[in-house]
Amino acid sequence: MKRNSIILAIGTLLLVIFVLPLFMFQVRSTEIAVVTTFGHFSRVAGPGPHFRWGPAQTVYKFDQRIHTYDSKLEQVFTSDHFNLLIQVYVGWNISDPETFLKRFSSDAETGIEKAQENLEGLIRNAYSGVVGRHTFSHFVSTDDKELKFVEIEREMQERIQADCRAQTNGLNISFLGIKRIGLPESVTKLVFERMESERDVLVSKIRGEGERLASEIRSKADSDSARLLAEADAQALKIQGEGEKEAALSFEVFKQEPQLAVLLLKFKALEQFLQNRATLILDDKISPLDQLRLQKPAPEKK
Repeated sequence: MKRNSIILAIGTLLLVIFVLPLFMFQVRSTEIAVVTTFGHFSRVAGPGPHFRWGPAQTVYKFDQRIHTYDSKLEQVFTSDHFNLLIQVYVGWNISDPETFLKRFSSDAETGIEKAQENLEGLIRNAYSGVVGRHTFSHFVSTDDKELKFVEIEREMQERIQADCRAQTNGLNISFLGIKRIGLPESVTKLVFERMESERDVLVSKIRGEGERLASEIRSKADSDSARLLAEADAQALKIQGEGEKEAALSFEVFKQEPQLAVLLLKFKALEQFLQNRATLILDDKISPLDQLRLQKPAPEKK
């Protein structure tokens, strides 16, 4: 009895192992699945376990993550008739699994290859449609203000996304960027000459601005110098006038006692001589040293 129970359990387990996959399927977190019933679309299944009606239903799983694709280096013309080599990278994912299955392939790898082949044509259309509306300076220029990479990338992404909706291919363009820009050999010389010309214009502009600033600085310096000299002259005249005024007052006093004035001046000169403890050997007859001699008392008048 015990043996029969073991055999029954093993048989049940084997039945579950081999039969359950016919009625259950698991979708990974990075996948999305399309379920068809007798070849006709039934539903879309997201991540997790799901039930199906045995062999009557078929499950197609696709990678839901973003795929990157690098286009070929294509030659296009700008609006000012310059040849330009350009390559972009595109990030895309499946937005409509049912449409993707019908449009491309039930095999995941084959479907991705065909989808990227379809994107190659859409990118080529975007080249001619978007790049042709921009001048060469929007791609190659010495002036950063003329470059419009962001605007061009946005326009190309919107153009490709619109074409995907028009074709109903089930693809979503998540991002697009310019990966590489090149120039044909025949255009390189013309581009270098144009860049040199732009640089010369920029140098001339900078030099002219520098000369203008230098002229303004020199003019301001000359103006400040003239103003300071005028103020100094005015201050000197003022001081000179005050000095002459003081001298005139002193002169009026000295005229009243000329001998006293001369004596004071001599004492002042003597003070200047001896203020630094100097030792002088001079004739005491020389003024103002004659003041150091002992004066003989004047004879008394009888």
